[in-house]
Amino acid sequence: MEIKKYPCYIKGVEQKYPNVTPGTPIYANCVQVGNLLFVSGMTAQSFEDGVCLTNTAQDQTRVCYTKLKQVLEGAGSSLDNLVRTLVLFKDMKDYPVVRATELEFFKEHAPSLVDAPPASTVLQAAALARPEFLVEIEAIAVVEK
Repeated sequence: MEIKKYPCYIKGVEQKYPNVTPGTPIYANCVQVGNLLFVSGMTAQSFEDGVCLTNTAQDQTRVCYTKLKQVLEGAGSSLDNLVRTLVLFKDMKDYPVVRATELEFFKEHAPSLVDAPPASTVLQAAALARPEFLVEIEAIAVVEK
């Protein structure tokens, strides 16, 4: 079975060695195996310049899902094809606002997920990749239904 990788670029640099200094995270935005897409955790980090784009859980959730949508579409899929999400929180107090923001995003960009949402797990992590990140969302989707 073929494995296809969709690289992550930040500041125009593919996130792999030797392009980045040792200790810098290296990863693909997603990896396709057969009809499945495994999407790396999306944060509020800008692909353009690497900065954190916002400081509220609501806005970070919107950025995460916007990036997830871009990555899925870049791999020939869509949000409608989500089958599972893993939502990591810095603080579980943000759970209600994150889920409400997710619902609004689905209504706007993937209405099929409102009535038939993907499987989902949430958990509070001891820490996310950077202290300013409040939410991180990784996903599994199919390329075609």
